[in-house]
Amino acid sequence: MSNMNHDSAINSPLMGTSPSQVPLPPSSASTEAPLRQTDEMLRELEQIAQQLNSEDSYTPPEAECRYPDNFCLSVVIPVFNESRTIHQIIARLLALSIPKEIIVVDDGSDDGTREILQRLTHLPGLRVVLKPKNQGKGSAVRTGFEQATGDVVLIQDADLEYDPRDIPHLLDPILKGRSHIVYGSRFLTNRWTGSSKLHRLGNRLLTKLSNLTTGLRLTDMETCYKVFRKEVITDLSIHQDRFGFEPEITAKVARRGHHIVELPVRYSARDWSEGKKIGIKDGIETVFCILRYAFCD
Repeated sequence: MSNMNHDSAINSPLMGTSPSQVPLPPSSASTEAPLRQTDEMLRELEQIAQQLNSEDSYTPPEAECRYPDNFCLSVVIPVFNESRTIHQIIARLLALSIPKEIIVVDDGSDDGTREILQRLTHLPGLRVVLKPKNQGKGSAVRTGFEQATGDVVLIQDADLEYDPRDIPHLLDPILKGRSHIVYGSRFLTNRWTGSSKLHRLGNRLLTKLSNLTTGLRLTDMETCYKVFRKEVITDLSIHQDRFGFEPEITAKVARRGHHIVELPVRYSARDWSEGKKIGIKDGIETVFCILRYAFCD
C-alpha cells in the first residue's frame, strides 16, 4: 500500500458543513470555545440528518445487528470536490447508532472542501487526511484503509448517491458470520433512481466480464458499498489509483477464495453536471483491470 508520509493527517471528529448551507462558528483561542463549537456543530448536524431523513419516505431494510463488545466500524470516505454534500453525508453517518470511526480522505479538493474539513478538528470520532494532490479514488481508498482501526471497514462515497441508512443492513451478514465481505448492489431490486440506461448497461457488461474472470455471480461489481472484515484488506495491496481499484479488489478477494454476499441498497444517481466523475475513459480502464487482475497481483 502507499506510503502516507506525504499526507497531512488531522485527528478530527466527524462532521462536514458546507459554507453556503451551515455556517460554522468563528474560531476562538479560548479553551471553552472549541467545546462550544463542537456542541453547536453536533446540534447542527443532527438537524441536517433529521431534515434529510424526513424528505423522503424511504424505509431502510430491517437489520437485527448486535454489535460485539468493543466493536468499531471504520467508514472510509474518499472525497474530491464535494463541498456541497460533505456535511450532509457526515451528518447522516453520525445519526447511525453504530460504534464507528469516520475517516475522510480529501484527494486534493480545490472547491472549498478542504477548508470545511480543516475546521472540524474538535469533533470526536472523525479523522481527516489531506492528500497534497489529486491522485484518484483508488489512491484515497488505499490511504483510508491504512488509517482504519475498526473490526469492519466500509467505503462510503460523499455525494449522497448511496444512503447510509442501508449500512446496518450491510453489516448483518458479517456480524452473523455468514461472510467476510458484503457488496451493496444497486441492481438486485429497483431501488435506484436517476440512473441512465447507458450507465446501467455499462455496469452490467463490466460486471459480467468481471464475473467471467473471477467465477463470482455479482450483479454490481462497481458498487461503492463494499464492506470487509479488517483482516481481509490487511494484506491486500491495491495498486490502482483511479476507479480501476473496483475490479482489482474484487478479483483479488475472489482469487483468495472469499465469498461475497450481495444485498440490495438504495441508489440515487447524479449526473455529470452535478459532479459525477466516472466516464468512458474509466470504463476502458476498468476492462483492462478486469483482465489484468484476473491472473496476477
